[in-house]
Amino acid sequence: MDETLIALKSNEYWVKIVEFLQQNWALIEENESSANVTIVFFGDTSGIFDTLNYPSKEEAVTALVKNGFYKYLDPNDNFTEFIACPQPPFHWRDHPNGRIYSSGRYWSC
Repeated sequence: MDETLIALKSNEYWVKIVEFLQQNWALIEENESSANVTIVFFGDTSGIFDTLNYPSKEEAVTALVKNGFYKYLDPNDNFTEFIACPQPPFHWRDHPNGRIYSSGRYWSC
């Protein structure tokens, strides 16, 4: 397991309730070298397990919503009342089922 720390700039958390007491999290990172963005997926313990690239932030947001993610600080949801979002430092941590989103197994384009 690669425990190298990974710096993420975004602080707009997205969350998907996977099952009781388990969430998958995402941040949309803007790429400095291009107009593309990268959705970075991580678990409750700040371990990054997958990434997906999109041409724009708008397309990334649309994909997150389509795939069951919600904005953590959405005033219409009460996630902050019962779920604390993972905090830096972030690091790579393999998911037991591999790259579940970029493989297409659990991601709808």
